[in-house]
Amino acid sequence: QVQLVESGGGMVQAGGSLRLSCGTSWRTFSYKNMGWFRQAPGKEREFVAAISWNGGSTFYADSVKGRFTISRDNAKSTVYLQMNSLKLEDTAVYYCAGGRDGSTITTDWALRIASYVYWGQGTQVTVSS
Repeated sequence: QVQLVESGGGMVQAGGSLRLSCGTSWRTFSYKNMGWFRQAPGKEREFVAAISWNGGSTFYADSVKGRFTISRDNAKSTVYLQMNSLKLEDTAVYYCAGGRDGSTITTDWALRIASYVYWGQGTQVTVSS
């Protein structure tokens, strides 16, 4: 059973930073595209960022572009989400998502929930004023 385990969430003031991590024992992690999604209370789960299997391509939601950075360390089977200049509207549960494959990543692929086969339990990020 593949598990994705997020960590690094918490409470931070607006303008602050957090770094989320997602570790896994997934044997084929290094060959899979990965993503981050988030879900705020009363809202649908939404795409945040995605990264190709080799880290060569990244995609971001317009709402986080320029503030968030997704990266990965295949040697450690870990994907990261560095979040800077946090806003109140970034408050949500953040989920790590494991892609079905390592196909050439496109915006359409990254946005589609069906592109991901494994999901973490989520980590809460709360941004306060």
